[in-house]
Amino acid sequence: MTSFLRTHVVFLVALAAGAALRALAVLGYRPALWFWADSFAYLSSALDLRPLESRPSGYSLFLWLLGPLQSVTAVTVAQHLLGLGIATCVYAVLRRRTRLPGWGAALAAAPVLLDAHQIQLEHLIMADLLFTALVVAAVTVLLWRPRPSPRTVVVALILLALATVTRTVGLPLIAVALVAVMLMLGRAGWRSALAGLAAASVVLGGYAVWFHSAYGSYGMGGSGLWLWSRTMTFADCAAMHPPRELAVLCPSEPRLAAPAYIWDAHSPIQGAGADRERLAGEFASLAIRSQPADFLLTGLRDSLWAFEWDRRVYPSPGPQSAYVFPDTAKPFTPKVASAGRTATRLTVAYQGTTGATRIVEPYAGLLRAYQRQGFVRGPLLAAILLVGLGGLIARRWAALLPWAAAMTLLFLPPLIAAFDHRYVVPVVPLACLAAGLAFGPRLKTAATGARRRSAAADVHPDERGHVLPVDGPAHA
Repeated sequence: MTSFLRTHVVFLVALAAGAALRALAVLGYRPALWFWADSFAYLSSALDLRPLESRPSGYSLFLWLLGPLQSVTAVTVAQHLLGLGIATCVYAVLRRRTRLPGWGAALAAAPVLLDAHQIQLEHLIMADLLFTALVVAAVTVLLWRPRPSPRTVVVALILLALATVTRTVGLPLIAVALVAVMLMLGRAGWRSALAGLAAASVVLGGYAVWFHSAYGSYGMGGSGLWLWSRTMTFADCAAMHPPRELAVLCPSEPRLAAPAYIWDAHSPIQGAGADRERLAGEFASLAIRSQPADFLLTGLRDSLWAFEWDRRVYPSPGPQSAYVFPDTAKPFTPKVASAGRTATRLTVAYQGTTGATRIVEPYAGLLRAYQRQGFVRGPLLAAILLVGLGGLIARRWAALLPWAAAMTLLFLPPLIAAFDHRYVVPVVPLACLAAGLAFGPRLKTAATGARRRSAAADVHPDERGHVLPVDGPAHA
C-alpha cells in the first residue's frame, strides 16, 4: 500500500482535489442543475420509458436505471463519480502505455479533474456527461493493449453504440474506431472490426426497433431542423434557386444565430405546418449542395471559438453565461416542461419531492469563485491538441484514436448544428489522452510490423552466428 501511494501520490492529490470540488457542487446546488426544457424531456422519457422523438434516449435509460433510488441527488453523485472515472482512465492508460512519470500522467488528467465546466456538466441533468464517459471508456478499452483482442474490439464498439444512442454525434466515432482497429491489427483486424461492427449494429438496431414501436418508423430520434437552422446562417436563395415551396424558408436580414431559427416566433419555419421536417431537410440539402464551401467554412469558423481565451455566448462576443454555476436559481414555474407535465410534477414523480434547485452557501459561493479562473482556456486546449498532433507526426500512433475522436467531436457539432461550449467539454479528456500518448514509445503500425517480420523470415544465421540471406552468400 505504501508503495502504491508513493507511485501515484500526485494523481491521488489531484483526484482528492477534484472530489472536493464535486462535493461543493453536491452541497451547494441541491439536488441538481436543470436545462430547460431538455432536462425534463429526458426525465419524462425515463418515467414513461418511451423513446423521445427529437433526440436519442440513452440518457433517459440511464435515469430509468437509477430510478429505484428515487433521488435526483443520486443521479448527480453518479455523474460526478463518472467524471472522476474519466480522469482515472486518462491517467491509467498513460501509465500503462507510456513511460511518463506519475506526475506527468497526473498533469494530463488534471484538466478533467479540475475544470469547473466539466464539473458543472456532471451536475447538469443532461446527456453530455454520460456520452463522454462511454466514449472515453471505449477508447480506454481499445488502447489498453497495443493489439486489442477481438473481444476487446466488440466491447469497445458496444460502448460507442451506447454513446450513439445517447448523442447521435457518437455515430462517426464508430467509423473512427474501426479505422483505428484496422491500423493497429492490419489485415488480421478485419475479423475483429466486423465482429465489433456487428455488435454495434445489434445495439443500434435494437434501439431503432424500440423507436419504431413508438413512432412507426425506424430511427434513433432526431430532427432535420438543426441542420436546416445551421444552413440558415449562410444560405443565399439567389444562388440556390429553391422551388416555391422551399422559398418560404429563405432567411431574411439580419441573420440570427442558428438555434434561434428553431425557436424564434418570427422564424420562417413556424409557418411551415406539418411538413416542416420534410421542408427543412430538403432546404438544408439544397443549401449544402449549392454552397458547399460556405457550409464548411461556417462550421470551421464557429469551431475556432473553442480556442478563444474567454468563453462566449453564441453568437455574440463576451463571457460565457450558460453552463456555469449560477448565483441565483430560477424557481420551477407552472409552465409545461414535457409531455404535458410541469417540472415540479416530473421531479415529484421521479423522487417524491420537487427537484427545484436550492443554492446553499457557503459551498456554492466557493465554487462560483473557483470557476472564474478554474477552467481550461481555449489557447490551452489548442496547445493540448497540437501536442497530440506532434505525437502523430513523430509516429506515436497510439495517439491517433483519441486525437481523431477529439477532432471529430470538436468540429462536427458546429458543422451540423451550432457551436456550444457544452459540446467542447467532451473534447478535453480525449485531447489530454492523445497529448500524453505523444510522449509514449514510437509504435509500429501493423503494416510496418508485418513487413519487418517478413524481412526477418528471409534471413538465417550461419554456423558462426552471422546472419545470411536464405539464398546463401553471394560468393562461395
